Amino acid sequence: MIAAELLSPFTQVAGWVLYAPLVLWAICRAPWVELFSDLRRQHLLFGTAFALFLLWLVRRDFESGLSYHFIGMTAVTLLLDWPLAILAGVAAQLGLLALGRQELAALGVNGLLLVLIPVAVTELCALRVEKAQPRNLFVYIFFCGFFPAALAALACILLGLGVLWFDGLFPMPPWLEDFVGYLWLVIFPEAFINGMLVTALVVFYPDWLETFNRSRYLSAPWKDDSTPK
Repeated sequence: MIAAELLSPFTQVAGWVLYAPLVLWAICRAPWVELFSDLRRQHLLFGTAFALFLLWLVRRDFESGLSYHFIGMTAVTLLLDWPLAILAGVAAQLGLLALGRQELAALGVNGLLLVLIPVAVTELCALRVEKAQPRNLFVYIFFCGFFPAALAALACILLGLGVLWFDGLFPMPPWLEDFVGYLWLVIFPEAFINGMLVTALVVFYPDWLETFNRSRYLSAPWKDDSTPK
């Protein structure tokens, strides 16, 4: 998470210009009829938004204006699908804003980095897996859970550094070349947490996952009765 003092006015406005229309698009694409008629989905949405809020509260704030915390949006996207996942992320941001743990001016940029990019990466990976239609359950767990979370964390870090470098208000550390080695300390925990959550949901509550094809992954293997015994 980036503080507003590290962002130029142009970047703050650009973040809002990009973030607000995509949030409105998510609102338009959200399944409101199914949501209002299904109490279980309502509980999942509110519970997920609250869990994200608590997860983002557990963070390390640095004096430079940067904050580090886990993202968790990969599991949320698989659980709710992308429109509601974006809205859950926005709700968590508003909760942080109400507590003074996030600044309104930087909400657009942080929303792009922490909400939209992880949701987009996860959705693209899930669509690619669904297009391939694998029958192996571990393909879904790895390529929809572990891999997108790691890729989303990497994208957030690199794009965040790109924004800071573009604005020039944050002094880049002299050991930036060695930063690649530290990326694994961020990427692997993010992938592990999201992957374990997805694995637990697949095992215990597969019906909760909007992107999980239960009939294909959990059906009995096909058997040809015409084959002579």
